[in-house]
Amino acid sequence: MTDLGKVDRAFFDAHIYPHLGAAREDVVLGPKHGIDFGVLSVGEKAVVIATDPVSILPQLGFEQAARFALHIVLADVAVSGIPPTHLAISFSLPPEITDEQFATIWETIDAEAKELGVSVVTGHTARYAGIEFPWVGAATVLGVGDPADVIRPDGARPGDRLLITKGPAAEAVGLLTTLFGDQLTLPEDVLEQARSRMADTSVVKDALIAGATGGVTAMHDATEGGVHGGLVELARGAGVRIDFHPDAVPMLPGVEAVCDYLGMNPWASTSCGTLLLTAKPSAANAVIAALEAEGILVADVGEISEGEGVFAAGERIEHPEVDPSWAVYAEYAEKT
Repeated sequence: MTDLGKVDRAFFDAHIYPHLGAAREDVVLGPKHGIDFGVLSVGEKAVVIATDPVSILPQLGFEQAARFALHIVLADVAVSGIPPTHLAISFSLPPEITDEQFATIWETIDAEAKELGVSVVTGHTARYAGIEFPWVGAATVLGVGDPADVIRPDGARPGDRLLITKGPAAEAVGLLTTLFGDQLTLPEDVLEQARSRMADTSVVKDALIAGATGGVTAMHDATEGGVHGGLVELARGAGVRIDFHPDAVPMLPGVEAVCDYLGMNPWASTSCGTLLLTAKPSAANAVIAALEAEGILVADVGEISEGEGVFAAGERIEHPEVDPSWAVYAEYAEKT
């Protein structure tokens, strides 16, 4: 296990999946590679649970960094269709962070959580030697709701339509140009467009709007491995074939130029604000209309059928396994 980023499916299946502690009847959905969340049955409620690292990038400014970090940890519950309701968060902070800087982080998280109806229920905050930005903790998010409202990640069915919001690589491009733009010899207008992609790095609103329509059968955010990785995971989880049409997928301004410059495949690069979703054919137009009414860019880009695998314009797509943006980040971080 030497590659940066999440472990691959082979490692997960060999070392993690066989060892999941006690088997309990209240676990409705447990860990699977490529699945965003777990589900517990508690009384008459479904409790959706997801855990993620907390990443704070000071170069973004502590307010923007905190907002970005919170939306990443909320996303994996939001794609279940159940709104995030509770947050447990742990901070292991580097010694050099000041009280004022952490106050900005925490007050931003507080304000965002209040707006989204999320309550902080427990946590841990401390400074420790040996800790460095950006990986400064972890968070567990819960969503409590009606079991009938849970949208399972393996719910895509033959006949469904494939929809996508925002397009590929928005997160990777937004972050890399914000952090390292002064090292990139690109026109200033391209860099400005690319940096503005940071505004497209939350999938929470997309998922909750789409889920509320009642016509969505599966949702997944295009994080590590990007659109290609997310689609392979959707197809694999549901045991279906996905055909998508790359020309129909939106490509936000600045994305293609920056990816070309960095030699980075946009389709395999992380984009945590990009929502991949499948919808019943009778509901697809209503889902699109609901998202567009909130100013969210969305397109119908493909179809689900019997079979297996993902095909782009007829060509089979494999899971990238390693996200190319990690190597680019490491290269430029070392120069800095």
